Amino acid sequence: MTSTDNGGAAASATDTPGYEQARDELIEVVRRLEAGGTSLEESLALWERGEELAKVCRHWLEGARARLDASLAGKEPEEG
Repeated sequence: MTSTDNGGAAASATDTPGYEQARDELIEVVRRLEAGGTSLEESLALWERGEELAKVCRHWLEGARARLDASLAGKEPEEG
């Protein structure tokens, strides 16, 4: 199975997961935390990983928003 590439070389160069990969892993982290049954140490590690993944997702979404805003700004209709 292949995933959609959302950053190409930038994601590969820094080992930062793409948006979909980070989102899917974050969903799994939340599921595991909600299910319980983990030790305090495991729960803290999951929480920390979830925070990291949330930052990655936020970064991708902010980048997408900036690109969308730039695109929309360049295509505004002229008033006359």
